[in-house]
Amino acid sequence: MREKIIIGSRESRLAVIQSEMVRDYLTDRNPGLAVEILKMKTTGDKILNQALEKIGGKGLFVKELDCALLEKRTDLSVHSLKDVPMVLPKELPLIGYSKREDPRDVLVLPEGKAEIDFSKPVGCSSRRRMIQFQQMYPQAVFKTIRGNVQTRLWKLDSGEYSATILAAAGLKRLGLEGRISRYFSTEEMIPAAGQAILAVQGRADEDYSWLEGYSDREAEACALAERAFVRELGGDCSTPVAAFARIMERDGKRRESCEDQTGEHLEMTESEKILVLNALYLDETTGKLHRGNMTGSVCDPEEAGRQLAGNFMNGDM
Repeated sequence: MREKIIIGSRESRLAVIQSEMVRDYLTDRNPGLAVEILKMKTTGDKILNQALEKIGGKGLFVKELDCALLEKRTDLSVHSLKDVPMVLPKELPLIGYSKREDPRDVLVLPEGKAEIDFSKPVGCSSRRRMIQFQQMYPQAVFKTIRGNVQTRLWKLDSGEYSATILAAAGLKRLGLEGRISRYFSTEEMIPAAGQAILAVQGRADEDYSWLEGYSDREAEACALAERAFVRELGGDCSTPVAAFARIMERDGKRRESCEDQTGEHLEMTESEKILVLNALYLDETTGKLHRGNMTGSVCDPEEAGRQLAGNFMNGDM
């Protein structure tokens, strides 16, 4: 067993809290293990005056952390999964998925306000959110807002914006749940792929047995389905795409078996679990907005993502 582990983290308060959650898991289950957090300011954190798609996408939030892992200055990185690029270097796989927090998006108003003032723009940089928000509020106009959660709240409260849209999970982890004015259901506003799940990234061909037990099996299955959907469409941070999977109960008695991605043999019953994937995609070539769902097996969650993406691309939905 190793004596010391170094976790790479962005330096924002939310990123550090999320890294501390992984640290606490490790120290609770490995007495005597020293765990340090190495904080880094990423390129994406430094450039706040331009839209992400114009400066290189969400990969800018992991670039420095990837370098630290490859250079063995850190042993693992902790990310919000929704910020992790869909295609990763084979040397740096995802090795753990946390239990999912609240996956919903939420409306946040300036302090003291009870309603949206549509004479001012809504602060939002996500085209996924803009499209779905405007279906509910056709009169809304948008203005880009960048920065960590606290920075966005400060900009909102300064009077520049009428509202902003954030992830419930981040606000809850920061202890800022009181700022939430309204929760959007996952049907009203389908979340980003991986939203509310923490991803642990490590080096290929390295022993991470000390992380054993961290991954939540259902969150991992949902994450794999959602990311396969976006990846099949060639989506990136600028693509208006959303994907949210749930593990559901179903009726029936016939038993079936399967192997999960680790090769572990699972025994399932039809009365137990199926995966249901809901998704949205704007085809910018045709201007058509696709919205639909797919039911799949928890044994091969990525297949559900690929199938649903194929249906969208073929015009079947």
